[in-house]
Amino acid sequence: MLNVVRGRGRPLVWGLVGSFALTGLVWLLGQRLHGVALLPDQGASWYYWKLPEPTFWTRASAWAGYVAHQVVSWGLIHYAQTRVRRYTTGLHRVNVVALAANGGFIALHALQTQVFYDGIAQDVSIFSSQGSVVLLLVAVLLMENKRRGLFFGRPAPIAADVVGFVRRYHGYLFSWAAVYTFWYHPMESTSGHLIGFFYMFMILFQSSLMFTTAHANRWWTLGLELMVALHGTLVAVMNSGPDGIWPMFLFGFVGIFVITQMHGVGLGAATRWWVAGAIGVAALGVYAWRGYDRIDEVVRIPAIEYLLVAVLALLVWAPLRLARAARR
Repeated sequence: MLNVVRGRGRPLVWGLVGSFALTGLVWLLGQRLHGVALLPDQGASWYYWKLPEPTFWTRASAWAGYVAHQVVSWGLIHYAQTRVRRYTTGLHRVNVVALAANGGFIALHALQTQVFYDGIAQDVSIFSSQGSVVLLLVAVLLMENKRRGLFFGRPAPIAADVVGFVRRYHGYLFSWAAVYTFWYHPMESTSGHLIGFFYMFMILFQSSLMFTTAHANRWWTLGLELMVALHGTLVAVMNSGPDGIWPMFLFGFVGIFVITQMHGVGLGAATRWWVAGAIGVAALGVYAWRGYDRIDEVVRIPAIEYLLVAVLALLVWAPLRLARAARR
């Protein structure tokens, strides 16, 4: 764990500092957006932060920025996989280029928001943005199945070539999820946006560290997985108050931590029992106040994610088997 703050983990400290600094800039620039007129909120499927009357240029500026960011990101991943292909403790030249490119597109999106405001949310469903992040998290569960298992340290029966395929090409998927979500939103300064942009900045930073030991730091990657619990819980409290569904997000994602994620960082058996017990007591305490008739909330997110792991594994397995049969 100390590697997160010294030695091989030193770049990660800069990543955290940079993400905090960029989030502060989003907040500062967002003060200039308070005069933007928006339509009334129309429910859970409605994205509030988009212009009532978009123009060609508001749409084109967001989509052009997204497409350019995506193409550059995928191009750098392809270059790293075909030209670098080895892990080092320091940065490769491609990492420096990736950091500069992501920094440039962050600046471009900040400028685009100030001039045109709209993100790509104007043209796509709010569920596509949420779904891209869920798909990223599900892919992590699948590709780490062999190393840490899926259920209390025990791996699920997923074919090795399926896991290998996801491991090899996960960068393209993760890049799409991060870049798509980043350009989905205008750089607003609400609490929910700030937490979300901080999360995106860390994921973009992580994607820039490909083929470095920092990129594979288990405590760092665990922290990125757990950030969704903090983000989902805080946004739910902000939107619905203390009586909302925030426990579903908190205990749902923390439940995945207990079932799967904490088994991959070298914690002893006693520590894992204490962590699981503390989280279980906390959940019982919250639902003693909330009502035990609603405690089924805590299993919804784990059930969905583990089901999606099976679906994703099948979607990868079937084409691989067809390709193998075609070669034969």
